[in-house]
Amino acid sequence: MIISRTPYRISFFGGGTDYPEWFKNYGGAVLSTSIDKYCYITCRMLPPFFEHKYRIVYSIIEMVEKLDQIKHPSVRETLKYLNATNGLEIHHDGDIPARSGIGSSSSFTVGLLNAISSLQGKMLSKHQLATDSIYIEQKLIGECVGSQDQVSTAFGGFNHIVFNKNGEISVRPLTISAERVCDFENHLMLFFTGFSRISSDMAKKIIQNMPDNYKQLSKIQSFVDEAISVINSKCSITLLGELLQENWMHKKMLSNDMSSNGIDEIYREAKAAGAIGGKIIGAGGGGFLLLLAKPENQIVIKNRLKNLLYVPFSFDYTGSQILYYDNNSKKYVYDDEHGTYVYRQPASSNYSLCTSSVV
Repeated sequence: MIISRTPYRISFFGGGTDYPEWFKNYGGAVLSTSIDKYCYITCRMLPPFFEHKYRIVYSIIEMVEKLDQIKHPSVRETLKYLNATNGLEIHHDGDIPARSGIGSSSSFTVGLLNAISSLQGKMLSKHQLATDSIYIEQKLIGECVGSQDQVSTAFGGFNHIVFNKNGEISVRPLTISAERVCDFENHLMLFFTGFSRISSDMAKKIIQNMPDNYKQLSKIQSFVDEAISVINSKCSITLLGELLQENWMHKKMLSNDMSSNGIDEIYREAKAAGAIGGKIIGAGGGGFLLLLAKPENQIVIKNRLKNLLYVPFSFDYTGSQILYYDNNSKKYVYDDEHGTYVYRQPASSNYSLCTSSVV
């Protein structure tokens, strides 16, 4: 049995410039962090006593005989990509709901890829986890998604992620003091708006409008360097709130569906209560609202937004990990050639709380 844990992410600046349609022409950059809210994937070889060969448990339960019968696109394409032909049982548990802009779909793919690869006896580097997940989501599933979520959730940490025109991705951890990071964290607030949406649908509209959004995306990309300059300086962290405010105004221009009357009203209420700036996380349209506010004003903001779920969080620095690995038991393995199961005793190995830290 394998248990992987993969963090969700928050993107501060640069979102939209991580789409290949943009960065292969102009380059791209994102400032983001993974957070201490996680996607857990549990996988085990399925014993041969069932009519089904694959059992997948998420918001629904699938029990099927063939890979092509699996409805969950990430599970289906990841298992195909890894040639996982043995019977498997896969369980998903998440700290945060899907379709909320926090990178949940990519966390799932990264965590599943990490778990199944480990079950097959392969330890993938964080870079390979990220690039393979991007390939699975963009090429095999065919979703309109960017490339930042897979990188952020695979690597973990507070990073400046650079997307080069040649397709190469560079991950640059911000080397700042623990006190500065703590100050930044203490100024951040996260609220769940209650609105959900399909991010690939939102992204498709942004990509379609990309030729008309050159000015906005260029400005959004420039905020990354501005924010890093503020973080690396001794300036008040509240300046980042002003940048978030300006960034959100430009982001709303990317699509008419980026915001809504309900979201705009929530944002106005937050500003009136003392928030300096903020933005909707992810592709927009709903999900989580990130705010930056002075600590002394946060109680007033919470009271003003009391109808929303407040979600305290901290930065995560682990990335995708294997929390538990137990292969010290006799296993049944499916023999495709003979269409039956064979019984084998694998090499003894039993690890718990082990981490996949290869970069």
